[in-house]
Amino acid sequence: MITAIWLDVLDEIARTCSAHGRGDLLQAVRQKRVQLLDPKLRVLVIGESHQGKSQLVNAIINAPACPVGDDRTTVLPTVVQHAEVPTATVVQAPPTAPGRPAGTAVPATAERIPVPLDQVAAGVAGKLGRRPGGGPAYVEIGLPRALLGAGLALVDTPGADEVAALGAAGPAAAPAWADTVLLVSDSTRELSAGELTMLLHVARSHPNVVVVQTKTDLVPDWRAVAERNRRHLAEAGVPAPVIPVSAALRLRAAAGDDRELNAESGFPALIGRLQRDLADKSDRLARAAVGVITRTVVEQLAAPLRAEMVSQEAEEQSGPIARLHAAQREVDELRRCSTRWQNTLADEMADLLADIEYDLRDRTRQILRTVDDAFDEADPLVTWDAFQEWLEHSLVEAAEANHEWLVQRCDWAARRVAGTFARYGAEILPPWSVTTPADLGDRLPDIERPNIDRFTPTQKVITGMRGSYGGMLMIGLATTLAGLPMINPLSVGVGALLGGKSIRDESKQLLRRRQSVVKTAVQRHVDDFFVRITKDRRDAARQVQRMLRDHFTALTEELQEAIIQSFRSAKQAADTDAAVRDQRQREIGLRMARLATLFEQAQQLTGARSAPASLGPRA
Repeated sequence: MITAIWLDVLDEIARTCSAHGRGDLLQAVRQKRVQLLDPKLRVLVIGESHQGKSQLVNAIINAPACPVGDDRTTVLPTVVQHAEVPTATVVQAPPTAPGRPAGTAVPATAERIPVPLDQVAAGVAGKLGRRPGGGPAYVEIGLPRALLGAGLALVDTPGADEVAALGAAGPAAAPAWADTVLLVSDSTRELSAGELTMLLHVARSHPNVVVVQTKTDLVPDWRAVAERNRRHLAEAGVPAPVIPVSAALRLRAAAGDDRELNAESGFPALIGRLQRDLADKSDRLARAAVGVITRTVVEQLAAPLRAEMVSQEAEEQSGPIARLHAAQREVDELRRCSTRWQNTLADEMADLLADIEYDLRDRTRQILRTVDDAFDEADPLVTWDAFQEWLEHSLVEAAEANHEWLVQRCDWAARRVAGTFARYGAEILPPWSVTTPADLGDRLPDIERPNIDRFTPTQKVITGMRGSYGGMLMIGLATTLAGLPMINPLSVGVGALLGGKSIRDESKQLLRRRQSVVKTAVQRHVDDFFVRITKDRRDAARQVQRMLRDHFTALTEELQEAIIQSFRSAKQAADTDAAVRDQRQREIGLRMARLATLFEQAQQLTGARSAPASLGPRA
């Protein structure tokens, strides 16, 4: 019943490998199934060179099956198993086919080349029976031994420091094909770093590992070495017992039938361990092996699923969802950009109108100050023609300079508004231009000549007579008191002086009146000029504002249409991708849950409960 349980789990693992499309794992599971159903116990002997592996095999079966000695080199693995008569054969597979990994089962078409028993050493060294260009090979030795007849098969392997890849030698040297693994290390030293690394590697794929400490007869303090080795194994987390043995004492005891010496050799404990493994293969060892291969298969099946889930999360950040978020950000940014450019345009045009009006007002004030200074002294009757020409020229210059500044400020405002669209491209300025009109002088109002009072000769005579009459009358009355007539030379002279003064005073008053009239007329003309030019500038600025508004509104609508279309496409792709991804995540979740259940079933066979890293909480 127990066998049926682990066999059912193993068959379920095979079906899971097939469902995941992993033919390589399926082949390994099938090979493990065949191995576990085989009643034979395959014992793999591994270790570094010159540690006594071959001698250990010989001592276990009490026969010189494997060649030993310093001049002997083990190149091919050696399988020692039961046979009615002693035999030696080199088994070589065809060249490894593409797609078939090294270390898998040797196909049934393998070539078997018999080797004479006295030339087994040459066969193990790879010098006899092995054909050039062939595939993996090993030496198979058959001996009539009771221990081997009970179902034990020993596999002696090349030194780990001499052969880089054990699996390249076929199933005989692959730890996955072994039921028990014996790592051999002599007592002359503690376990090396390489041996500990080898143990860690083997223990991950094999549940039944034993450390055999050989050559205890050569080292008096081998017990201390064994204790240190146990401590190293505990620190490394390798659950392997240490069994110290001496092959020399074992062979000597067998030759002399010495039970005490045999017990001292330590081999009874080792052989007893192998016999228990042989008896428990269909129960304890099979359950442990199924647990290990389940862990291996689950990890390899769960790893790509886990990686796919991670990649889907990454794609969510960089795929359609990310593009949808980017499109949404573009829509929001365009909305903010629309508000910014409208506010910028309104602010710039308001500042432009205020600055243009102030500039024109400042220029006209300078002209008026010049007019006031000029007509404080000049007589309009004399200088009007020259003054009129200067005034018209000055106003035209002021209008042109003000218009030029209007052009510059409009361009500046357009570029400021366009700056809010900088992220959408550089070619966003409208194809427009504001230039100074060539007939600007003709469009200005003409100044009318003011009515200027002239001081005519008649007015001068009347003014002189009016001034001289009072003086002559006043002096004539005064002189009559002195007995002189009213009209006398003195009164006539004084009258002439007062008449001349009246003419000069009147002339000055008329000059000031003319200057005041001219200043008032010029002030009125400049005000008319300012009102008209200001109206023109406002109209031009409003026209530019409407043109910029229409242009950037159309540009905003164009960008909005493109971004909304991109947003719709991104949303559609994101919805499709999310549906596909959710479906795939559900499938991955189901597969991960199935793997976790399968792993739990396999671990129940051995009483273990720890799940592999690939099956975390998210499984």
